[in-house]
Amino acid sequence: MRSFKIVVTGPFSAGKTTFIKSISEIAIVSTERAISDSTRRIKSETTVAMDFGRITISKDIVLYLFGTPGQERFDFMWQILSEGMLGYILMLDASRPETFTEGRRILEFFATLSDAPFVVGATRITDDDTTKAIEKIRKELNIDGDVQIIPCNAMEKEDVKKVLLGLLYDILKTLDK
Repeated sequence: MRSFKIVVTGPFSAGKTTFIKSISEIAIVSTERAISDSTRRIKSETTVAMDFGRITISKDIVLYLFGTPGQERFDFMWQILSEGMLGYILMLDASRPETFTEGRRILEFFATLSDAPFVVGATRITDDDTTKAIEKIRKELNIDGDVQIIPCNAMEKEDVKKVLLGLLYDILKTLDK
């Protein structure tokens, strides 16, 4: 059996914990705590260390999902959680373009840690034109056309599965080289 460590990262309130909860076949390990600063106006809890879940893709492949905290004050966890990862997902809330700069900063940081493949899971795409929203994200993140940007509702298991499979195919390509 092959196991793959996948990191799910992104700005605060992008849907990382929800993404893992939606697909994990085990009860997730979560370190959500009440928010004590001004971000409380966005949501009541935040991940302070990590989220952990697991999904069996086939009898031969298991994915271990590690969700990072999104708040900058907990970014020291990013390096710890990324050790040994084979790929990562940047979750990005398309309805909050003010977070795109933070998404770009996260990508730049992860690029210093690893050349592992990544995909972008774009939540809350509200534009009628999905292609336009994806191109805006691509431009703001400064990523080339080879990187997949996959629209997803983090609460929908099938959407989460599409994002994970998109990344898994990219990982398998790099392992076959």
